[in-house]
Amino acid sequence: MDLIELYRNNPCGVLSIPYWKNKHIEIPQNMRIVHDSRYRKSEFPEYHDEPYFRLQHTLAGIPSITLDGISVISAGQKDIPLFVDVINRSYTDLSVTPEQLAGYTRTEAYCPELWIMAVDDASGCIAGCGIADFDGELREGILEWVQVLPAYRGKRIGSLIVSELLMRMERIADFATVSGKINNPTSPERLYRKCGFAGNDVWHILTKEP
Repeated sequence: MDLIELYRNNPCGVLSIPYWKNKHIEIPQNMRIVHDSRYRKSEFPEYHDEPYFRLQHTLAGIPSITLDGISVISAGQKDIPLFVDVINRSYTDLSVTPEQLAGYTRTEAYCPELWIMAVDDASGCIAGCGIADFDGELREGILEWVQVLPAYRGKRIGSLIVSELLMRMERIADFATVSGKINNPTSPERLYRKCGFAGNDVWHILTKEP
């Protein structure tokens, strides 16, 4: 059985990242990536461990979510500065640059339909945003960025963004995946599970000083 077939049968258990990325990535010498089923802490005493969840959605039974006062609109490359602003204001431990996000639009998985923003109808301000990829070879949708600004959290806007991305994927993809840091203080895994993602796969990203 080749890797594509293995991945289609069990995407989150076979690879720690989407298949299309795996084709291009080269793991640094100071890094190890180990599935939780094979991970033994005692075997990696010199490594820092950052565990990531990886979940799958069958794209069945996607709930349609509407919120009074919040609209979801399609976005594009011209909106990259807005995406950068929302992402950087949503985190305290990471940031992105316009050049980094522009790089997403030059990959084989770029899908303009899967770049969206949630807008506060009253003020016209951006409340949150979502970016997803699409691997046409495997018909896989991949959630990459889902952010809601702190002032708008607790209003189900994250669920609205995820649901909208899934409904757009449903027309072109066979399944969807998402991953994230288990120790993220905003608890994104809980959001994704509420939106129908499932699975128990955990991958340990292990790094040590070069």
